[in-house]
Amino acid sequence: MPNRRADSLFLDPRINRREMLRRASNGFGAMALTALLGGGAAPSAAGEASPSERSMASKRPHFKPRARSVIFLFMEGAVSQVDSFDYKPLLEKHHGQDPRKAIGKLEKTQFENVGTVMKSPWSFGRHGQSGTWVSGLFPRVAEQADDLCVIRSMTSNFPEHTSANYFLHSGLGLQGRPSIGAWVTYGLGSMNDDLPGYVVLNGGQIPSGGLDNFGSGFLPATYQGSLLHAKGTPLANVIPSEKSPRLQEAKRRLVERLNRGSLEDSGASDALNSAIANYELAARMQIAIPDLMDLAGETEATKKLYGLEAAYEHTRTYARECLLARRLVERGVRFVELTIPMVDGYNRWDAHGGLVKNHGDNARAIDQPIAGLLIDLKQRGMLDDTLVVWAGEFGRTPFAQGNDGRDHNEFGFSVWLAGGGVRGGMTHGETDEWGYKATVNKLEMHDLHATLLHLLGLNHEKLTYRFSGRDIRLTDVRGEVIHEIIS
Repeated sequence: MPNRRADSLFLDPRINRREMLRRASNGFGAMALTALLGGGAAPSAAGEASPSERSMASKRPHFKPRARSVIFLFMEGAVSQVDSFDYKPLLEKHHGQDPRKAIGKLEKTQFENVGTVMKSPWSFGRHGQSGTWVSGLFPRVAEQADDLCVIRSMTSNFPEHTSANYFLHSGLGLQGRPSIGAWVTYGLGSMNDDLPGYVVLNGGQIPSGGLDNFGSGFLPATYQGSLLHAKGTPLANVIPSEKSPRLQEAKRRLVERLNRGSLEDSGASDALNSAIANYELAARMQIAIPDLMDLAGETEATKKLYGLEAAYEHTRTYARECLLARRLVERGVRFVELTIPMVDGYNRWDAHGGLVKNHGDNARAIDQPIAGLLIDLKQRGMLDDTLVVWAGEFGRTPFAQGNDGRDHNEFGFSVWLAGGGVRGGMTHGETDEWGYKATVNKLEMHDLHATLLHLLGLNHEKLTYRFSGRDIRLTDVRGEVIHEIIS
């Protein structure tokens, strides 16, 4: 005989679908939405754990920070270390020789098209009081050598772009983990209620692996990177489509009432609170973003410094990105990442052939804007608490691929940092005499991540998030802070 009491829940015409779902296991719909929005995990970031941990409110770090914001200049495609910041005279001496005889045993390369030992087409020189070696590829950046901390012993676990990009961004060579920018905003929040804590300025080249490089993974969606376009309309729907502000405000009030009604029906839900907070932030961004993107208030000297008046189109694009990055950190955004321009149809910094044109054109696009950014930050007193990071996903071989290219090399390459508590005018680590493999102070991505978090006042071992039954962190179970480079 059927259970009439149970049947009545489904047969009673006075019970609607929403009420049925609310009564059944506390609402299956709310449970599913919580999962979709990244809920269900207990945060354990800096400060006390509470529902407010998922908001973008500014949070206290674990200890006194040296930097409050990060500008990440991502050189996707992999810049050649032996053509930029790692001078190796031996390549000149053995140029054109068989690398198997000159260098010895070679590791497997991506395309197995090994040519001869290849010297750099650019001459190197010592720059600044520090005497840091920089090639002619970056003449403007070289002038700021005394602000740079060049790390010449970075390594990667992956020789392929997509996996290496994920590894650089998230500490894992697979899709779906939170980006370092998401971890930073999770741990520290934002210092501006009207802007996201993590912004990606897109110059035209979305990296291999796509937008997942900037994702929040299992962290709440609040912390994922917000993509702004450096040219044209910066953000979809940032310009109201309504004919009058009054009409738009009426729509916003209606959406707010609907959202609040859903929250009341489903009961307390951090996920729904986060979704409502995102809608409210989007409304505030309609005012903040146009003001951010309007450079009319910048002086002509500042625009010229960055290269906004340069003859080369891609220099102008990256100049705008760098200037916007300064304006974002000035407004309290925690983490800003810049992608590179789409330079003349060439494949990023990925110089498997035509090294001179590939690296030459890409460097022409970024050199002046980056130098301008460093100068501008320093003049405004912002470099002390703004950490600038320049890095690609791996390096390139000291021998040619074919006749005039270089293949992927994950065994040793260069990155640099400036400001934000880092010692300027120094180099750390070494590759072998060929610039092939890291041999002194060999570092991995987890070390770089641990150091960036440390400079922001976060202990990489304590910044965790409960997911799949364990406390997960950006550095997994590895990573050591590079104390030698901290001032």
